[in-house]
Amino acid sequence: MNFRSDNESPAASEILAALQEANSGHAYAYGEDGITSGMRKRFRETFETDLEVLPVATGTAANSLSIAQLAPAYGAVFCHQEAHLHADECGGPEFYSGGAKVIPLSGELARICPRILRSAVAKMEEMGVHESQPSAVSISQATELGTVYRPDEIREIAGVARGRGMGLHMDGARLANAVQRLGCTPAELTWKAGVDILSFGATKNGAMAAEAVVVFNKDKATGLARRHKRAGHLFSKMRFMSVQLEAYLRDDLWLQLAERANRAADALSAGLGGLAGVEVLYPVEANEVFVRMPPPLADGLKEAGYEFHLWPGSRDHYRLVTCFATGVDEVNAFLALARQLSDGSEGK
Repeated sequence: MNFRSDNESPAASEILAALQEANSGHAYAYGEDGITSGMRKRFRETFETDLEVLPVATGTAANSLSIAQLAPAYGAVFCHQEAHLHADECGGPEFYSGGAKVIPLSGELARICPRILRSAVAKMEEMGVHESQPSAVSISQATELGTVYRPDEIREIAGVARGRGMGLHMDGARLANAVQRLGCTPAELTWKAGVDILSFGATKNGAMAAEAVVVFNKDKATGLARRHKRAGHLFSKMRFMSVQLEAYLRDDLWLQLAERANRAADALSAGLGGLAGVEVLYPVEANEVFVRMPPPLADGLKEAGYEFHLWPGSRDHYRLVTCFATGVDEVNAFLALARQLSDGSEGK
């Protein structure tokens, strides 16, 4: 059983069926097809507003293109120190923007602290032309520790950004999990809270390979189409990207898939948290469970064929990630073995 990452999950059958249906006959290229037009309409209905949406193949591209729209080469982009933008994109945002500087900030539970953000921006502004120009803030939803931002928390960060003339980007690689968990609308969790540009993720939650750059603030969309093309993400057969996103949003499939993943994470967290010597480290608010676990217990689970990550830099902190395809029986079997191993180690 794989708890390593939702990136390693299969594609949802509904999305595979949509791809098969799209694979019929010819269609206009480069996004001029009817499927892409329908996808754009679906996004506008889902988010309850007019917007621009451009499909891309990867989350790195979505994040990097979004940042390039908000920050010039001499700009600064603030994010949490755990954010993919800083720690996992191999300099992609800096490359796409032509040199914008990514500034990592601290904050509890991988969420940006408005006070720390305000202080960092003020300090940079004091230096004038000797420092990069504060240009954007990026938040992850859900965060890299599996926590989520509430709408009021986003609004507070957006207020800091607006007050300094900065744009607000959201890395929504696991947005579906956050929306499902909080029970609010996609609009309430994005543009209504002050988000200008969203990196919309689908690959982790059932798509084969499909992400999107979603621009709510049309003032931030200038030149994006050409940036998208220049980056190599204007696919000639765009219908095969678009149909995944359209099917993903249709009839709230994305939220149904996320609900399965979240439910599995809840069961995993509750079961592991009840074992002696195991501590759930952070609130489980999406589909990631972080635990402190005795290495012998972790080794026993891995020897039985279960896969999960030792968190970098730690000796006994582990991350387990669920997905829409994580079955209840599989979680129960994992927990039964964990209890058995834990009881056995206690008896020695």
